[in-house]
Amino acid sequence: MRARNTSLFLVTTVLVAVFACGQTERKVISKVAPVYSPLLKQKMIGGVVRIVAVVSPSGTVQRIEVVGGNPILVTAAQEAVTKWKFTPAETETREPVTFTFDPANHH
Repeated sequence: MRARNTSLFLVTTVLVAVFACGQTERKVISKVAPVYSPLLKQKMIGGVVRIVAVVSPSGTVQRIEVVGGNPILVTAAQEAVTKWKFTPAETETREPVTFTFDPANHH
């Protein structure tokens, strides 16, 4: 009986965590690359930007939540991801997105 209760608790905890985060890996139908300013590349300003796209059931990006990154690079990432289109889903989801702006390797 105790093992059953423990299993039920674990399954419930996992389900709550999944629904609370609402994160899935919805397929991206169309992407727009962020614009990496030539001036930033020239000045060797780069880094990683982490955002979460809040996506409607229809697949459009409703809003962006910034997780971290250089604010000047975050703007470029936000502008790009707001134009993305995801596959439809039953509910709104939160999709993590990471961009690496590398001035040494970006054309």
